[in-house]
Amino acid sequence: MITLKEALRKSREELDRLRLEIEEKARESNLNAYIDFSKSGDGVPILIKDNIQVKDWTITSGSKILQGYIAPYNATVIENLKANGLSPFGRANMDEFAMGSTTESSYYGVTKNPYGEDRVAGGSSGGSASAVAGGIAICALGSDTGGSIRQPASYCGCVGMKPTYGRVSRYGLASYASSLDQIGPITQNVEDSAILYDIISSYDPKDSTSSNLELIPTAKNLNPDRKLKIAVIDNYIREASSDVQNTYKIAIEALKSEGHTIIHKEMTNTKYDIASYYIIATAEATTNLARYDGIRYGSRVEGDNLQETYLNSRNQFGDEVKRRILLGNFVLSSGFYDAYYLKAQKVRHIIRDEFNKIFKEADLILSPVAPTVAPKIGSFKDPLEMYKSDMFTISINLAGLPAISLPISRDSEGMPIGLQLIGNLFSEQTLFDGAMSLERAVNYI
Repeated sequence: MITLKEALRKSREELDRLRLEIEEKARESNLNAYIDFSKSGDGVPILIKDNIQVKDWTITSGSKILQGYIAPYNATVIENLKANGLSPFGRANMDEFAMGSTTESSYYGVTKNPYGEDRVAGGSSGGSASAVAGGIAICALGSDTGGSIRQPASYCGCVGMKPTYGRVSRYGLASYASSLDQIGPITQNVEDSAILYDIISSYDPKDSTSSNLELIPTAKNLNPDRKLKIAVIDNYIREASSDVQNTYKIAIEALKSEGHTIIHKEMTNTKYDIASYYIIATAEATTNLARYDGIRYGSRVEGDNLQETYLNSRNQFGDEVKRRILLGNFVLSSGFYDAYYLKAQKVRHIIRDEFNKIFKEADLILSPVAPTVAPKIGSFKDPLEMYKSDMFTISINLAGLPAISLPISRDSEGMPIGLQLIGNLFSEQTLFDGAMSLERAVNYI
């Protein structure tokens, strides 16, 4: 598969041939990475996650309750793609309403990992990552609420980038947790990630959380030769598997060989990140999903009365979505709001303060993405085990920071292992420079 950089140079005739090739590869694939190939225009074909509005396309967020819904408008990121010679092309599978880490909660079924079809591709943007890694998409858009771009990218051996919160418009993104969600690119390499990031980033008055800071292109200013101070979080790595720990050591040595300075730091135990994240995320999800009642949004299942119609319609949600709605209602309920939700918000500030303290001394932070390689399909019997797989990614969303996952090595079974670099707010240029340097040093194949 050609890179995004190469595709942008191709003629229209060559692009038409490429689009046919991609569609044929997707049909032959059994990864369940795509839902369909809906209407698309001229330009470089870009895969779109099933929670981003594309006018006149179906958008279902991987859910039964949204079957038949047609998007009436384009998300801002789609308008940005089209304005820069790119075209939405195909829908990517995802966990229902982005709630999950494996795509197993999708109404369409689980997406398989191209490195091992008995393994999950990760989630919630598993379809996007699987398609890019499997060579049936040049690159893709995903969304990241607690690691949903970076974790599947790590599992599938490609590059996944979460921008600073507010840098990319959320207008047209189906909301899971509004203070955490962010659209970002999944690509084959760091340079393509920078190119796609530049294209989708913009100030948007239609998004009240959109940042109006000056946008400076990153791709044309990439400098992997910059020497940076990179912090490693010693207590984090102890919670990862031996394969991930060994990969961490490989990355540190690779960064040293590039001339970067390594400094050692510690942060609050990840169990506080997990607790804080799932309280805040489920509380916001409960509010956002209240509109899907069969009356205002979502397919209606009639009952004998209004209450029964509500119950029947909302019963179309899958088990994981129901679980998070229940948890969200609980933490927001009278008597528990102060005990859980407000405390979680205080922990969120503590996490942000810890990052601020580290960034006074370091340019970037090196961290695992997931505690293990991609697990086997069906291996998460307990939802809490799945929640723990997000332990290294969710703090970045709580703090609103940018981060990028890139493949470093593989385990003995050939499964990819990725690590992430984390930057300070709006320091995407530094993030891409450091990631490109690390990519060059490890030379992952």
